[in-house]
Amino acid sequence: MNLLRYILIALLAASLAAGCGTVDREGGARRVRSDQAGAIRIVATTGMIADITRRVGGEQVDVASLMGAGVDPHLYKASEGDVRRLSQAEVIFFNGLHLEAGMSEVLERMQARSRTVAVSDAIERGKLLAPPEFKGAYDPHIWFDVRLWMSATERVRDTLTEYDAANKEIYRSNAESYLAELGELQSYVESQAARVPEAQRVLVTAHDAFNYFGRAYGFEVRGLQGISTASEAGTADVQALAAFIAERRIPAIFVESSIPQRTIEAVQAAVKARGYETRIGGQLYSDAMGDAGTPDGTYTGMVRHNINTITGALTK
Repeated sequence: MNLLRYILIALLAASLAAGCGTVDREGGARRVRSDQAGAIRIVATTGMIADITRRVGGEQVDVASLMGAGVDPHLYKASEGDVRRLSQAEVIFFNGLHLEAGMSEVLERMQARSRTVAVSDAIERGKLLAPPEFKGAYDPHIWFDVRLWMSATERVRDTLTEYDAANKEIYRSNAESYLAELGELQSYVESQAARVPEAQRVLVTAHDAFNYFGRAYGFEVRGLQGISTASEAGTADVQALAAFIAERRIPAIFVESSIPQRTIEAVQAAVKARGYETRIGGQLYSDAMGDAGTPDGTYTGMVRHNINTITGALTK
């Protein structure tokens, strides 16, 4: 038995013995805070979720993000250090919809110990995309539609107000301010997208992460890999995408911060072999934000960077 599995089993056994409470149908122990000793210890799987939690929680929360800049959540597996952080958390926020597929076992085991919440649970299933190639599952990249991410923000707000009712007015006020900021962001993305003529609104990226973006802001989206990066793109995939780009004469294609650039460079070379040249229009943030402490290291900064890069390249 490896060390990580031993730790997981030991944590689960200890939490059950301590009688942490029943697990609700949404996957989190229905616990409320029994004291006000220090900030609430919170772990978020992705930087986007951590950013929401810091904005809503303010000084009442201490948030750790498991996945930093450039990390691919589709392939991420919890380390022993991650398990320790998760076991010490009072509340765990994750995306859900199988985004953190490599962490599913760990998150399931933590349900009996901590309040474990999928922010995607706040979104009506009728608003989610379910591409046929994803075998009946939903597309997890909900943050690319700002309106859907507003629902995720409300999920964080509601969880914190229930868990720590003594500070509920702080959470509600912080959430109201942040939701207003997201409303302005939504308007900005719409106005920038409108700058691109409809015939030129074709977004080609390394993997199929931008379908919510495309639906929300009127872009046709093509990705070399599927929705999950767990599957490799083959030569036939590269050639098919290159043929599409050459036929449509798409001026620019985009790399992603969490996926090796060589995947898009292979497409670019295949397009050139067909007698047409497309340029790399820039790097987009897809499954991870930018470096902490930079504008792109926030959700709003990431979204602004993406739309500015896309419109700048497609309108040249």
